[in-house]
Formats: sequence, C-alpha cells, structure tokens
Amino acid sequence: MKLGDFVEVDYVGRVKESGEIFDLTKEGVAKKQNVFNPNTKYGPVVFIVGADFLMRGMSEALQSMKVGEKKTVVITPDKAFGQKNMELVKMIPLARFKEQNMDPVPGAIIDVGAMKGTIVSVSGGRVKVDFNHPLAGKALEYDLEIKSQITDTNQKIKSVAKYFTGLGDEDVGVKFVKSAAEIEIKKKVGVARQVKLMIAKSVVEWCGAETVKFVDVFEKSEFEDAASLKKAVEHGNEK
Repeated sequence: MKLGDFVEVDYVGRVKESGEIFDLTKEGVAKKQNVFNPNTKYGPVVFIVGADFLMRGMSEALQSMKVGEKKTVVITPDKAFGQKNMELVKMIPLARFKEQNMDPVPGAIIDVGAMKGTIVSVSGGRVKVDFNHPLAGKALEYDLEIKSQITDTNQKIKSVAKYFTGLGDEDVGVKFVKSAAEIEIKKKVGVARQVKLMIAKSVVEWCGAETVKFVDVFEKSEFEDAASLKKAVEHGNEK
C-alpha cells in the first residue's frame, strides 16, 4: 500500500511482553480470549495510511502489505506511544483527593484538568499518579489483515466521519460534488465542533475536498414522538 490509501483492516493488538490483548476488531477472538465486550462494535476498521492519527509503526507496517495479506508485526515504543516520561509520574497529596470526596484506588483512571492519569499506588498520605499513556514504553505486537481498499471518494469521506464519531454506516450520509463535501449526520447525536474540525481536516487532506459542510437531519417522526410525549406528560399531570 502507499501513503494516502484507505484500507479496511482487521487486527489484534497485544502487549509484546505480556501477551495481553489491549485492542482488537475480531469478535470471535474476543470471545475465545475472554475479553469480549457486548458494548463494543466489532469489525474491520478503516485506516488512512500515513495519516497523523495512525501510529507510525502501524502505518509503516501497512505500507509493506497488500490487500488480502496477513502479517504479524512488532512495533517498538518509539513508533507506538513513545517512551515513558518519568516527569509525568506525579506524587499528589491524599488530602487533595479527600477534598473532592474521592477514594483513590490503584488502577483507577482519573482526570486532572485536561490530562488523564492512572493511579499507581497509595502510601504514606501520598498518591502516585502516572499521566503517561498506559502503553507508553511498551513494544506492541499486531496481527494484521488488510481486508480491502476503499477507492470511492464518498466511501472515503464516510469512513472518516464514522472513525471520529463512532456512528454506524446508516447514520452518516455523504455527497461529494466538484471538490465540495457535504456530510449528513442522520442520528440524533451531538457532534462537537472540535470533532467536526478533525473530520474536515482529514477530508480536505486525504479526500481532495476544498470545502466541507455538515448537515444535521431531523425526521418528521422525531417531532411526532416529541408531541406524543408532551401530551402524555400533560395528561399525567391532569390526574
């Protein structure tokens, strides 16, 4: 494959040292390995080879493959989530947590400002929190399979929108005419402006668009449902 190609990929990602699965697209493997999550949508994921949101090691691995090929690759930390930065491991007074009515437990994930951290230990009135990415400093092993390549521009744009929003195929509509992309969000869900900016950036960079327009679609049935609910509430209040 080459830079800019849109490829549909099945994968299983493990921590090289421990063999622990941290991410995968295959439902059968998830069930077999007892890591199945009923709230997860399993199935191949579309990646853009060379895109900045795809880890460098994964991008390089995909460039060496072709459609239908399977390969197991090891990605070193410098091409994955980086080396662990000890300056991001902080000691925080336990009292700070008590002030927030929090009971810190090792392994718990906490938000501090715009940063996420993992509680490492609680001892001597202090809490050790690691703000590195959980996979920082770890070599990763991926079983990869390129299922197909996407060449249709509408499908490329739709795959970008789905990647950043997590919406299903039926929830996103796309029109692409003369370098202008129009993306319809058909599901009743709010898409933050920052997410729209990321979608638009990728569509301009990788799909040949010069303008990107977002459209929220509301069906007549939604208003009818809302009216029915209002009547039911009003009727209940009359009793």
